[in-house]
Amino acid sequence: MTPSPPTSRAGIRFGTAYYWEYQRSPDLKRDLDLMVQARIDTIRVGESVWSTWEPRDGVFDLDWMTPILDAAHERGMKVLLGTPTYAIPPWLQRKHPELAVVRADGRRIPWGARQEIDFTSPIFLRYAERVIRAVIGEHGGHPAVLGIQLDNEPGLLLIHNEPVFERFKGWLAERYGDVGRLNEEWGLTYWSHRLGHWDELWPPAGNTTPSYDLAWRRFQAELTSEFIGWQAGIVRGLVPEDRELTTCLAYQRPALNDVQLSEHLTVTSGNAYYLPQDALTRDDSTEVAWFATGPSGLLQAADRMYASKQRRYWVTETNATSIAVSQLNLPPYDGQLRQAAWALVARGAEMISYWHWHTLPYGAETYWGGILGHSQEPGRVYGEIAALGAELERAAEDVTGLTPDADVGFLFSHDDKWALTFQSPLTLDGRNPDRDAYERIQAAFYRGAIDAGRQVAFMSPAQFKRLPTVVAPALYCLSDEMAAELESYVRDGGHLILTFRSGYADEEARARSEIAPGPLRALAGVRYLEYSTLLEPVPLHGLGKQDTATFWADALEVEGAEALAFYDHHHFGRWPAITRHRVGDGTVTYVGTLPGRELTAELFKSTAGTGLVTTDAPRVTVHSAVNDRGERLWFAHNWSDREHTVTLTAPATEVTGDRQPLEPGPLRLAPFDVRVVK
Repeated sequence: MTPSPPTSRAGIRFGTAYYWEYQRSPDLKRDLDLMVQARIDTIRVGESVWSTWEPRDGVFDLDWMTPILDAAHERGMKVLLGTPTYAIPPWLQRKHPELAVVRADGRRIPWGARQEIDFTSPIFLRYAERVIRAVIGEHGGHPAVLGIQLDNEPGLLLIHNEPVFERFKGWLAERYGDVGRLNEEWGLTYWSHRLGHWDELWPPAGNTTPSYDLAWRRFQAELTSEFIGWQAGIVRGLVPEDRELTTCLAYQRPALNDVQLSEHLTVTSGNAYYLPQDALTRDDSTEVAWFATGPSGLLQAADRMYASKQRRYWVTETNATSIAVSQLNLPPYDGQLRQAAWALVARGAEMISYWHWHTLPYGAETYWGGILGHSQEPGRVYGEIAALGAELERAAEDVTGLTPDADVGFLFSHDDKWALTFQSPLTLDGRNPDRDAYERIQAAFYRGAIDAGRQVAFMSPAQFKRLPTVVAPALYCLSDEMAAELESYVRDGGHLILTFRSGYADEEARARSEIAPGPLRALAGVRYLEYSTLLEPVPLHGLGKQDTATFWADALEVEGAEALAFYDHHHFGRWPAITRHRVGDGTVTYVGTLPGRELTAELFKSTAGTGLVTTDAPRVTVHSAVNDRGERLWFAHNWSDREHTVTLTAPATEVTGDRQPLEPGPLRLAPFDVRVVK
C-alpha cells in the first residue's frame, strides 16, 4: 500500500540531530532551551546507538530516551525517532561474524565502522526486528514523536555474500524463465559464457558482461528498497496512523533507487550537504561527490529529493559548519547558511534539519561541525541559525505548502547511471573510465539550465511530465516505449534536448544493431556511424558563442536537422556538434558532445515571458514556488561577495526582512543575500 502524504502544518520545520547520549556532560534542559530560543522545533534521535538500546543480547535499556521525549514535548517540540539498525553492536558481530558484508574481492569487511552487515540475512533480520519492536514499541506512541526514521542512509554497499548471490539466481530465473533466454538476452555466446543451468552462473566479482552488471545493480537496489519496506511494515503496526515514515537518503549510494524506495515512505528525507565559503560563490565545477559544489549543485540536490516522490520533502541533514574530515574545515561565510536554507525551501523542502546540535568530542565524525562547537557554547553559527529560525517563523504562513515551479524536466534513470558506471563513455585522465560520467553529464546540463534562468524538475522515465523543455542526458538504456513517449511529446509542441549516448542501447544495456541514435534517429533528424573520445578540449562555435567541446564527439550527419554548432578542428570540423530538428509542433536539439558552460546555457534560453523578479547579474539565481494559498513567491539569491540588484516587474511584498511593500524597479541584494517576495 502506498503511504499517505504527510499531514500539512504551517511553515517549515526547523530541526537538528540531537545525540544526548554522545555528550560527556549532557545538559538536556540547557540544550533544548537553546534550541527553542533558535526556533528549532524538531529533533532527530536514536538511530545510531543499537548498543545503547540493547547493550547485551536480549537485554534492553529503553528508559534513557523518555526524559528527552518528555522535555521536547513540554517545549512543544517534535521528535523524529530512528530505528537503530544501520550500526550493529559488538556483541552481535562477535556472535555472528558471518553477517559481515563480503566485498566483490571475496574479503569480509572488518567491523569497526557502520553498515558493514548483510541486512538481507534472516539472522540479522531477527535481531533487527527485535530491537525495532522494543524501541518503537516503547516510544513510538509518545506524543512528541512526529515520525519514525527507518534505518539511515541505506544502500551503501553491494552485498556479495553467498546467500545473496544464490538469491540473485532465483531473481534472474523469475524474470527470464530459463537460461536459454538469459543466454540470448545477455549475449552469452561471447567468450564462451553460455549457461546450461542456473548453477553455472558465475559470481559478479568476475563479471565482464554489461547486461549482467545492470541486472546485479537492479537486484541490489531492490534489496535496499525491500529492507526499508520490511521495516515500514513492522513500524506501521506499532505507531499511531499519523506518524510519518521516512529514512535519510544519501543519493550517491550504489545500491539505491530512490524513487522505488520512497514508495514505502510517507515523506522522502535526504542529505543536502555542500561545500561552503568560496565553493558556494561560484559554479565552475561539475564535481560528483556526496556533497554539492556551487549553487547549481545544491539546487540539483534539492530537485532530486523532490523527484523521489514528486512531493515536498524533508532535509534531515545539512551543514551547520564544517563537514566530513579534520583536514577540510570550511565553516560557512556570514549569510551562507541562510542562503542554503532558503534555496532548499524554494525547491520544496518542508524541513531543514542540521547535522548536528553539538560537535562530537570523539569518533569518526569528531571534526564534523555541529551548531555548537566542541566548547558547547553558542557562537556565530548558532546566532545565524537562530536568526534564520526567527525569519522562517515570521514567514510561516507564506511558505506553507510550497510547490516549486519548473519549466525544464530532466530525465534521471538509475538504469542509465548503472550502465554508464560499468561502461563509462568518459575518461578524465585519458586512460581510466570516469565512473561518475552519467551524473557529470547531468550536472553540466543542469548547470546550463540554471545559468539560463530556468527552473528544473527531475523525473524518472516512469514519472515523465510534459514540461516546456525536457532534457534526456545520456538516455542510454532506452526502451521503445520511452522513445515513443518522447516522440509524442515533441509532436505535441515540446522541446526535447538529447545528448550523446541517448538511444544507443536497449533495456538490457546491449548496443543496438542499427544506425545511431537508434529509435531516436528520425526524431532527432541526425545519424552517426562513428564517435570519438576527445582527449583534449576542441574549440566550438555556434549559437553566437565561442566555446569548447569536451570528452566526446558524435560524428553527426544531418537527415533533416539544422546544424547549430561546429567543431573548429581539422578532422572533427566536418561534422556538426549540435543540431536542431523541427517535428510536428515541437523541436529536438541533439548535442553530440559535452559543450562548455556558455554554449550549454544558450541551449536553454527561453522566449517565455518574464516573472516578478528578473536578473542578468552574474552569480544570482531566481526561483519561484506557489504556496497553498495559490500565491507565487520569488526567491532571489546573490551567491557572490559583491552587491547586485534584481528587477521587480510589478509591486510586491517582501516575505523576508521587514515585509514592507515594494515598488517596481531595482531590488538590492547585499553580498551573500537572499530576498523572498510575493
